[in-house]
Amino acid sequence: MSEYRAPIRDMQFVLKELAGLDEVVQLPGCEEASADVVDAVLEEAAKFAEGVLSPLNMGGDQEGALFKDGQVTMPSGFKEAYRQFAESGWTALGCEPEWGGQGLPKLLAAPVSEMWKSANHAFSLCPLLTSGAIEALVLSGTDTLKQTFLEKMVSGEWTGTMNITEPGAGSDLAAIRTRAEPQADNSYKVFGQKIFITYGEHDLAENIIHLVLARTPTAPEGIKGISLFIVPKFLVNDDGTPGARNDAWCVSIEHKLGIHASPTAVMAFGDKGGATGYLVGEENRGIEYMFIMMNAARFGVGMEGVAVCERAYQRARDYARDRVQGTDIGVRGGAKVPIIAHPDVRRMLMSMRAQAEASRALAYVVAGAHDKALHHPDTELRKQNQAFVDLMIPVVKGWSTEIGIEVASTGIQVHGGMGYMEETGASQHLRDARISTIYEGTTGIQANDLIGRKMARDGGATLRSVIGMMRALDADLARQGNAHLSAIRTRFQAGVAALARAGEWVVATYAKDVRAASAGAVPFMTLFGIVAGGWQMTRAALVAQAKIDGGDSDPFYPAKVITARFFADYLLSQADGLASTVTDGAAGVMGLPEEQF
Repeated sequence: MSEYRAPIRDMQFVLKELAGLDEVVQLPGCEEASADVVDAVLEEAAKFAEGVLSPLNMGGDQEGALFKDGQVTMPSGFKEAYRQFAESGWTALGCEPEWGGQGLPKLLAAPVSEMWKSANHAFSLCPLLTSGAIEALVLSGTDTLKQTFLEKMVSGEWTGTMNITEPGAGSDLAAIRTRAEPQADNSYKVFGQKIFITYGEHDLAENIIHLVLARTPTAPEGIKGISLFIVPKFLVNDDGTPGARNDAWCVSIEHKLGIHASPTAVMAFGDKGGATGYLVGEENRGIEYMFIMMNAARFGVGMEGVAVCERAYQRARDYARDRVQGTDIGVRGGAKVPIIAHPDVRRMLMSMRAQAEASRALAYVVAGAHDKALHHPDTELRKQNQAFVDLMIPVVKGWSTEIGIEVASTGIQVHGGMGYMEETGASQHLRDARISTIYEGTTGIQANDLIGRKMARDGGATLRSVIGMMRALDADLARQGNAHLSAIRTRFQAGVAALARAGEWVVATYAKDVRAASAGAVPFMTLFGIVAGGWQMTRAALVAQAKIDGGDSDPFYPAKVITARFFADYLLSQADGLASTVTDGAAGVMGLPEEQF
């Protein structure tokens, strides 16, 4: 059975050569993340992911989280693993030192979270939601709320959730009906039901801090009338210990296609008189505050796409090395060979590898920009980096998770019939990955956010800036005599031109025919993801070739060039077709009358 091995060499390469680690560690508040510290953190995280989380993955999937009498029991080994996880300080990695965190940059948190997700997707969701809740409280909570909750959440003693969805209100947040009634002591009584609440109930921690969207009695209709509340599972005593049980109960957990070890709860608030809640920030600004959590969670879910690409690739590669079937193509009567010798299997493996490396590089680059947006002393540079992050978050979330499904499916294909059998573990990756394109905003929502709020709103200015950065590589590429880099240059030039053409069409069309623009939103996001991934692979190939030309004999570098060449030939080559779909495809999408579907 293939076990997960963290791709530390590629992670280090991306951090140092592409994502600007040297720049990030010079930012105020990030100085502790020296190269030695980064390497040590990666090594320790790899040990935990490989030695603790990965061995629990298949058993957790088979056993699943169990619900009985309002309580959820986690699969065997999960409670002990979480205890070790918290005691080792992993919950505090990127949190503010003021609340017991280590204050390390988001750029370092990205590869660490990738390891958790590759090793055990279901387990990783608990710290993901907690970190989002922490970020929302740090930025929007009162001093009293921060002092009451943050230290215990940062330490991992308490976990956090995000309660948005209701039976009648999924992506349409304006339909939320959970209500919050003010009390004389400045608390609120919360009444309502929430569904699809990840880790809404479990036995890993002593308290669960729910962040809940609800309406106050005087709230206006629509999304402008939604507020955000903290509703703890246990109320907190004056000494900071968990006190009386709050009226917030899990009434069931969902039976799902995948992530079986992650309890997805149906939560009932106020069935026994009202759940005590505390307002976060100001009334009617709940969507604004919740988006802090959602943006963090969307990047985290994008990392799930990266992680499943890597894990599915590793499992398929290991199987292909071991599975002996057929003779080498073109050799009559020869010895049987491992299937990795067959060209089509190599094509599949290269596709998996290339997409894993491209999505990783893009995600880490965005994480590095996020650190600059938060910490750079130059106000204008902070704004520029924030604009880049805002533009790229839907791409990281939408594109990376879609290719995660594709790569996981390809992994099953590499296994052949055995891939369809649960015993190999290949099918679990596909089942687990399938949710990533849905929660925290579907692919369609990410794509419409990209073309609307992120492109049309600024007239395409940030997109043009990014395209300018892409085109700036051409001078370096032109100086290369290497055949691989020449081929990459041709494909990359065409891909950037296709992205620019489609992007200008989207911006121009959005204002006059939003339905036509929206019909091409997902193809445009796919195009953007492929070209942005190709951008990072092209940068990687240039760095690797320079190392080779300088006499470095590390086999990592020629492998990087070849993988970039594959990405250009097999993925960047799709750019022109996708651009045409964006600009010409609306007629086919919108032309059929509803009654003919």
